[in-house]
Amino acid sequence: MIIANAPPAKFSSLVLAATAAIGIALHLLLRFAWSFSGNAAAWPLWIVLAVGGLPLLWQLGGKALQRDFGADWLAGLSIVTGVLLGEYLAASIVVLMLSGGEALEAYAVREASRVLEALAKRMPDTAHRRIDGKLVDVPLTEITIGDLLVVYPHESCPIDGTVAEGHGTMDESYLTGEPYAMSKAPGAAVLSGAINGEAALVIRADRKAVDSRYAQIMRVMRESEQRRPQLRRLGDLLGGWYTPLAVALGAVAWFVSGEASRFLAVLVVATPCPLLIAIPVVILGSVSLAAQRGIVIRNPAVLEQIPNCRTMIFDKTGTLTYGEPRLTDVIVAPGITVEEVLRWGATVERYSKHPLARAVCKGAAERGVAPAEAIDISERAGDGLRGTVAGRRVRVTSRKILAAEQSPDIVKLPPAEPGMECVILVDDQYAATLQFRDEPRRDGASFIKHLGPKHHFRKLMLVSGDRLSEVQYLADKVGITEIYAGQSPEQKVEIVRRETAQAPTLFIGDGINDAPALLTATVGVAFGQTNDVTGEAAGAVIMDTSLEKVDELLHLGRRMRRIALQSALGGMGLSMAGMVLAALGYLPPVAGAVFQEVIDVIAVLNALRAAWPPRELSDLPTPR
Repeated sequence: MIIANAPPAKFSSLVLAATAAIGIALHLLLRFAWSFSGNAAAWPLWIVLAVGGLPLLWQLGGKALQRDFGADWLAGLSIVTGVLLGEYLAASIVVLMLSGGEALEAYAVREASRVLEALAKRMPDTAHRRIDGKLVDVPLTEITIGDLLVVYPHESCPIDGTVAEGHGTMDESYLTGEPYAMSKAPGAAVLSGAINGEAALVIRADRKAVDSRYAQIMRVMRESEQRRPQLRRLGDLLGGWYTPLAVALGAVAWFVSGEASRFLAVLVVATPCPLLIAIPVVILGSVSLAAQRGIVIRNPAVLEQIPNCRTMIFDKTGTLTYGEPRLTDVIVAPGITVEEVLRWGATVERYSKHPLARAVCKGAAERGVAPAEAIDISERAGDGLRGTVAGRRVRVTSRKILAAEQSPDIVKLPPAEPGMECVILVDDQYAATLQFRDEPRRDGASFIKHLGPKHHFRKLMLVSGDRLSEVQYLADKVGITEIYAGQSPEQKVEIVRRETAQAPTLFIGDGINDAPALLTATVGVAFGQTNDVTGEAAGAVIMDTSLEKVDELLHLGRRMRRIALQSALGGMGLSMAGMVLAALGYLPPVAGAVFQEVIDVIAVLNALRAAWPPRELSDLPTPR
């Protein structure tokens, strides 16, 4: 089976394949069952050649004018040679191989892309827009920034926006990997694709539907299908020399034996379906399997490049740590209790996505402090988190912001300690300092230890903008000896560029300041999809923040290459063996076409394995 350009639009590949199969079957019946001979038995084959062969020859003529002589020329030469030699059955089988290959590829692509279909089905086609107190269902394309939309219970949120009215929860796990419902109140951000809880919410659109987070993921996955990594281009390169080799071998066999049928036999056996179908099927299957496991492959080339990487560079927070700091100490101002501070902090922080927000809420819950109700929630960069709790204005900010504002409260803060902290102001007065520590991931040490023996990484580095004490603490915990602390984004890029010049690098990060380094590395992996900038810069995005998923990505790359080479080179090897048999006269044209058909089916079925979940896709040791 080989893939050329599609036949005229009125014939789908499946219809053409069925027509060719029926024509060949009818010819065999006329010839062997009903004892017709000559032209009486050949007319079904003429129809097959006219319907399928002529369009191919027309397209090849156009390619010849552009000096494009690809592997599909073997099909055209086989058909022409078959007609000239009166081998109509062999020529018709080539048409069947061609159309059957296109039909099989279409099926394989549908199978490999089923994740995209599942994603598309999650989104509604319309949204409930509120205008002058009335609800009107409108297409998503008509939503503009600032529109008020009502999201009913259990509906998917159609856009990225901000809660304008209502209190409730939303399940954002499909997009963020966080397996719990996020509380929503006026001022809280919502993501498109999130599933609303029990209460209706009024959302103000912050982006158009086409620019939403969900649409970006869909767009990234569609682009992944269309990109052509090196493995696919290798297939084109191999096809470039494979075609003249097959023609030359056939010509030599014809010249030596004096039998033109050997030339035809070599051509029909030589069709390089494993190159033209199997490799793209492997790529799409691997992209699909990755998506099923919470890994969005933005550029399929990363799957091919990952097995070659020998240096892995980590950002610190959210990669080798949980990115979920734990509340370790609460230092309060005179006249204020720890319980009051935690209630104020937890009440406003439950509406925030800041890494410290969850730690505050969890710390309050562990101490038996329940949050109250909040209104007027706002969170702007450079200002901190604000809200009103029981009539009191609560602000959660940082030492750095207070210093930049030249606040008099800066002198009331305790001395800075290793770790992280936030400052709480109540009614514009200093109330407390909350201190945190971000602990290493439980499987961090075992993950680092197995990268060398299992994945052949020779160098592991920790590069972070955090203070040396924090970076050293983490490095000692997980077993990394080469560290760089206090690095700016520009310095990170310089380090990655230097290492990439020495060996292929894989950089893992999750912050906006990691985006330049992600672009500079051989392979950039965004961890957690915490922001759009990082996701756009990375070649792969791991939605579920776990090191096991990183290990799965490493295995997916190795698995994709192995299956692609098995299908392409294995299929070509069998084809070349068949070409030699055909050149020696042991494989006549019709038998050669059937032989090649069997090879093609085996190669494509093997390629489809890339989309099938294996029994295990990680060898990460279980941490003790």
